[in-house]
Amino acid sequence: MSDRFTPSRRAFLRGAGALAAAGASAPLEAAARRDVVVLTAYPDAVVSRFEAAFEKAWPRYRLRIVWRMPHDALPYLRQPGQGGVDVYWSASPRTFTQLKAEQALRKLPVSLAGLPGRVGGSVIDDPDGYFAASEVACYGFAVNPAYLARHGLPVPADWSDLAQPAYAGHVLVPDPVEVGFAPVLVDIPLQAYGWDNGWALWSAIAANARFVGRGGSFVSDELGAGRQGVGLSIDFFVASAIANGAPLKFVYPRQGGVNPAHVAVTAASPNPEGAKAFVSFVLSEAGQRLLTHPDIRKLPVRPAVYAGLPADHHNPFAVAAQGGYRYDNGRGRGRVVPVAAAFGQALVQPRAVLAPLWQKLRAADAAIWAKVWPLLSAPPCKESEVDDLAVQQAFLTRRDDPAAEARAAELEAGWAAAARTRHAQAARLLGVA
Repeated sequence: MSDRFTPSRRAFLRGAGALAAAGASAPLEAAARRDVVVLTAYPDAVVSRFEAAFEKAWPRYRLRIVWRMPHDALPYLRQPGQGGVDVYWSASPRTFTQLKAEQALRKLPVSLAGLPGRVGGSVIDDPDGYFAASEVACYGFAVNPAYLARHGLPVPADWSDLAQPAYAGHVLVPDPVEVGFAPVLVDIPLQAYGWDNGWALWSAIAANARFVGRGGSFVSDELGAGRQGVGLSIDFFVASAIANGAPLKFVYPRQGGVNPAHVAVTAASPNPEGAKAFVSFVLSEAGQRLLTHPDIRKLPVRPAVYAGLPADHHNPFAVAAQGGYRYDNGRGRGRVVPVAAAFGQALVQPRAVLAPLWQKLRAADAAIWAKVWPLLSAPPCKESEVDDLAVQQAFLTRRDDPAAEARAAELEAGWAAAARTRHAQAARLLGVA
């Protein structure tokens, strides 16, 4: 990209038309407007609508967009003067947390009245006021209704549905060891239903599932092609696939989790007043309503906006008020990596062994069930282990620290060995060779 600042396509075309119509006066008019430079990963479908509405509401400012994916945003904002950026607006919680730690953000200069700052058990705003959620994505189930109808399966409504024998072979689960968003998916039922019940549920789901990892197709691609009926995902991935013609729907389970996008003002903002205006607009009722446009399909963080939406539009705040969305993202932040590792050792790696054991168990009598079910449903480790800060640190730093790698590998080997022992005992009891 040769230019540092890139206006959206709509802005470029609009500007060209204005110059043709206004002649020599246009540069003078443009010069009177101040740029607000926004660094974002949002696509043009989102940015162009916000740009048009913001410039109409704040005609003294002109929006300039710098497009950078999250992994490139941090280096860009570490440039001298933070690259001239006024606002960072993206879905990358770790980047915002790192920028705050580096004192690269200023406290938000806007009111957050009407914004609860949390969804159920998940805090979505920075408690110290350096960044705020601008929208949330939610975890749940992508479904192909036509596929399910062909196989005589109902559309699943909650996690327990996926554990039913009828769904065996019809479920796709992203491998949490390899797929970046998937560790939270694993932790949601563990927190919502309790450690023991959550692992029992996951064991049954894993027996029904096929796992997809790094280098595989996206869940929405597999479902869209009719190769699977249900897949675990995040709503914005599926919304994008639907917008591109995929015959899919998204189901929000009662116990879900949220992945917030945030907005913040940079510490070195050359136009702090313009930055304040843009952040205020994004968080305003007008800005939040833009998120519900069919071309954008995102979930607002201002609860009042949902009052004017269709009844079938998902409202995470209403579900949370009824006991849903219990997931605590603060607690999950450190533990999801060891949880994912335990999941990989106990359920993903031995899946070929686990599936026939569950198939046999589901046909067994009560006496056999009572002996085998505890072996197949047992957690791979104690919850206190993944909540241990030293264990979390070992998994988080294993790539850069040989000692941490040795500790993490030791734990994984123990979890795998325990799973093999339980599966062997279950096989003997079930008479599986």
